[in-house]
Order: sequence, then C-alpha cells, then structure tokens
Amino acid sequence: MEKRTDKNSYTLLFAVGMVIVVGSILAYTASVLKPNIDANKRLEMQQNILYVMGINDNDEKSVAFISTDKAPEAFSKYIIKQLVIQDGKVTEDSTAYLIDVKKEKTLAKDASYSRRLPLFVGEKDGKTIYVAPIRGKGLWDAIWAYVAIDENMVIQGIFFDHKGETPGLGANINKRFFMDDFIGEDLMHNGVFKGVNVAKGNNDPLNKRKDDNKVDAIAGATITGDGVSAMLRSELKLYVPYFKKLKSD
Repeated sequence: MEKRTDKNSYTLLFAVGMVIVVGSILAYTASVLKPNIDANKRLEMQQNILYVMGINDNDEKSVAFISTDKAPEAFSKYIIKQLVIQDGKVTEDSTAYLIDVKKEKTLAKDASYSRRLPLFVGEKDGKTIYVAPIRGKGLWDAIWAYVAIDENMVIQGIFFDHKGETPGLGANINKRFFMDDFIGEDLMHNGVFKGVNVAKGNNDPLNKRKDDNKVDAIAGATITGDGVSAMLRSELKLYVPYFKKLKSD
C-alpha cells in the first residue's frame, strides 16, 4: 500500500506550507527589525556627512568616523539646513536624509519624473559647507560618495565607498591616499562645470595642482576610476544651477 506521505501531492503541500511559514517568519522579523535598520541607516548617513565636513576621528592616514553615540548631537550642531532640490525649486526639509538616491536615479530614467536631490548645509569654523550624496557604477557594482563643497564648488572633503570592487585595486577608492587627493579640487573651470577626472599618467603625482580637474588614478583600477569620474561629473552637475543662483543672489 502506498504511504500517504509518498504522494506527490503531499510533497507539494508540504513545500507550499514551508514557504508560507518561512515567508511569514521573515516578514515578521523584517517588520520588527525595520526601526533598528532605519536608525542605523540614519546614523551611517550622519557619520558620512560629518566625515566629509572634517568632523571625524581620523589620524594622519586612517579613516575613522565619529562614533555613533556622538553622531546625532554633532549632526544637530553642525548641519543647519536640509534641502531638497526638485525641478529647479529648493525646499527646506528636515527629512531630506530619508531620500533614497539610488531609487531617485532609477525613477529619473523616466523623462517625465523630476528627480529629488538632497543637499545638506553645514557650518564649521565660520564656513558654510554643502554636502551632496551621490551614486554611480564601478567595475562590478554600485559605487557612491558624499561630497562636501563650498559655494564656489571647490571640494572640501569626500568619502567614497563601493559594494563589490576588486580588493587591493578598485576597492581602494575608500582609502585616504585616494580620497584626500580630491580636497581642494575645483569642479568648475572658467565658470564651466568640469567635474574631476581620475586620470592615468597625470603629470602631477603629488596632486599640487587644483585647477586641472584631475587626480591620479589607482593602478590597476581603470574602470573603477572611470566610474568615479563619471559619477562626479553626472551627479554633481545636477547641483550647478543651485550654486549659480546662490552666487547671484
């Protein structure tokens, strides 16, 4: 006699039942953990923004963010405005940090959608600094950055990171020897936005020239470097109208 558990229908029903049970457990776990996940994302963004403003625990060579227990207070102290730029209009919005830059880029592929651009305005040592979170594509996957600039669009600080670039090569975009080269670079040239090009064979290995729109590439990471260049050029260009208006007011 065939056992009831040997039937295909039993196997199918068991599999369906397991999917429902496991799916319910995962959905419940996700809902329970969501507040913590959102809080961690907010803290990470605060740390990144503060980092590029020079509010960090770096020594001469290392990358060290301000601690998570200090980040909220420091963020409230140094960030005076959160702005959202959309369709040429600028709105002050204390929830600008919630904007998903990746999602906004995807939505903007539809020409009818007006992308929302978050911009954080901070003050440190009497100087106003503007921080833009941006996103691009490296060799293998996503790359992103937080860029601090002044009213003239001169870079004051920068932090890059990646999802899956090659260890020891493209993954080094988040190392100080690469990121610090961008500080002082002018994104404009004779009033025209140029961005910064990660260049091989740059004749300025110590990066003393800050008006050539170039920094030295990482050896063996050409495609990642090209992705960084493209990201800075395409993403920061979107903020140019805001800064031109800022200077004309």
